[in-house]
Amino acid sequence: MAQTTPNHTQTVSGWAAHDSSGKITPFTFKRRENGVNDVTIQILYCGICHTDLHYAKNDWGITMYPVVPGHEIIGVITKMGSEVKGFNEGERVGVGCLAATCLDCEYCKSDQENYCEQLQFSYNGVFWDGSITYGGYSEMFVADYRYVVHIPENLSMDAAAPLLCGGITVFNPLKEHGLVESGGKKIGVVGLGGLGHIAVKFGKAFGHHVTVISSSPSKEAEAKQRLGADDFIVSSNPNQLKGARRSLDFILDTVSAEHSLISILELLKVNGTLFIVGAPSKPFELPAFPLIFGKRSVKGGIIGGIKETQEMLDVCAKHNITCDIELITTDRINEAMERLAKNDVRYRFVIDIAGSSKR
Repeated sequence: MAQTTPNHTQTVSGWAAHDSSGKITPFTFKRRENGVNDVTIQILYCGICHTDLHYAKNDWGITMYPVVPGHEIIGVITKMGSEVKGFNEGERVGVGCLAATCLDCEYCKSDQENYCEQLQFSYNGVFWDGSITYGGYSEMFVADYRYVVHIPENLSMDAAAPLLCGGITVFNPLKEHGLVESGGKKIGVVGLGGLGHIAVKFGKAFGHHVTVISSSPSKEAEAKQRLGADDFIVSSNPNQLKGARRSLDFILDTVSAEHSLISILELLKVNGTLFIVGAPSKPFELPAFPLIFGKRSVKGGIIGGIKETQEMLDVCAKHNITCDIELITTDRINEAMERLAKNDVRYRFVIDIAGSSKR
């Protein structure tokens, strides 16, 4: 374990889950010393991702307890290794989901290290030295600089934190399908939560006609008035679904709850694409007829590479895009987790790590 690895000598205060109850409690552990390729980061803010909840409760059966969640990390560099390039002490930086990859495969060499077979995450992963990685629910972090990004000066640091996972997760498919800064397409966003609200902001900033598809009729006003969506479809309303049949070029499905794809696929034009970034615990039922009669595609993806994450942040700076957040202190993490499980947040929780330590 990381706390017993010989070169892990830096004592750190953090917050961890110790069993499948998922309860987060204060936890003192050890981090590695700053190596030649490392930067040490004083963490100021860390977003709470739905993935954190899954890991805390061992929903996927792969949690290595104790687990310190958090992969939407923003802070300032306090120390740099001798081989670090492109960063400076005192600079605002971020760390997302990636902690280590092989650096040598075709994906790493083509800036798609998020698909490296040896990918290790910022928490609940195994670093190069064999230690278990601990995430951003802590006061400091040590990261290899090759997995660190610059945070543009005009972005609010707290509201930018969820961009490091949620933002890149929805930016990547838009870029892959030529929908960044291009305009003129009709795109759909399934689900208006942490991922969906960022996708709507991107779609509108890039000049597209954006339709939100949701199971909650009550979200229509916020979709249109708060986020600027052009249309809204209640996914359980057969008349609305029929009226929008074959109307969308591209649909981004952000929903992590179990749901049917049949009616969603019928909203796509011929040659349209449904891109899935949500991760329901049960397999989808994938019907053949909407695919073969509409020449439609279904794809999926996970976050993005570091170069693309930096591009996404720079685009956000250009368009002044950040996440709508609720800022909390560390003593409210468990409350936030409970509310997140009920989708009771508009739209992302962010922990004020530095502010909490001053209380």
